[in-house]
Amino acid sequence: MTAESASLVLRAPVIGVVGPTASGKTDLAQKLALTLGGEVISADSMQIYRGMDIGTGKLPAVERLVPHHGLDLVDPGEPFSAALYQDYARNCFLDIDARGLRSVLCGGTGFYVRAAIDGYDFPKGEQVNNPVRERYLRVAEDQGAEVLWRLLEERDPASARIIPIADVKRVVRAFELLEDGLSYAEQRAKLASIPQVVPAVFIGLAVDPTLLRARIDARVDTMVEMGLVDEVRGLLAQGFREGVTAPQAIGYKEIVEALNGAISHDEAVERIKVATHRYAKRQRTWFRKDARIRWIDANSGNTDALVETALATLRS
Repeated sequence: MTAESASLVLRAPVIGVVGPTASGKTDLAQKLALTLGGEVISADSMQIYRGMDIGTGKLPAVERLVPHHGLDLVDPGEPFSAALYQDYARNCFLDIDARGLRSVLCGGTGFYVRAAIDGYDFPKGEQVNNPVRERYLRVAEDQGAEVLWRLLEERDPASARIIPIADVKRVVRAFELLEDGLSYAEQRAKLASIPQVVPAVFIGLAVDPTLLRARIDARVDTMVEMGLVDEVRGLLAQGFREGVTAPQAIGYKEIVEALNGAISHDEAVERIKVATHRYAKRQRTWFRKDARIRWIDANSGNTDALVETALATLRS
């Protein structure tokens, strides 16, 4: 990753709405787009998948009051990457801006947000249909995640130390970078020095951790009531297991285990809640490192009030 990307020229800066899951980003982003005359671009690495609607918290089509981009881009079995998302998002920014509208970037996938806004110049290994990726994925499939991780430990111990054994996607990514003469650990250390190349302002939604946990638990219960299990059954019938990233998504992985009889339904629901709590903590940690984000109190959950606060913050 280098900082060689050309700057994007826009009439008005992109508005980024970021924060942990269940903080109210989706509703705020849509209301801001309605108020300012804009369109929403999702920055969620799981909402790109068709058919993964309930478990990813995707806003239903009937509730979208402005155009939403970045949803349903590929099937769960198809490969996708941050590099492809970068191209997609920037094309959206240019198109929306050319029509005199405002881009509202909304999401909790921190790396997608930064890929869209900052000057990442991705090596070829980040593209899809990469033979290096396919080779190491086969190792993981045939011999297991730990064998793959041990191979990385031999070649790049510094990177292996910061990648969990079970995180096959990042282990494979590390091998792709090695093929380009780069180290995952070294590239990660350079993240803070990559400049912004897309004009943007950021609003972050801050929610008290205890309150956020309660919101997450209620949200998971609602997803189950809305038919998450049936959604997963339908995906499995369409070859869901063939994907690399999608089957590991929180909410889907656990339900698959329950449907396979490995755990009970109640245990699956509890695991989803615990995994989402941990994910929200990682999101907070990621976004708190970004000094560009202006945080507003989102404890009330009142979207209209949040819009007013966000607009006042953007004007100040």
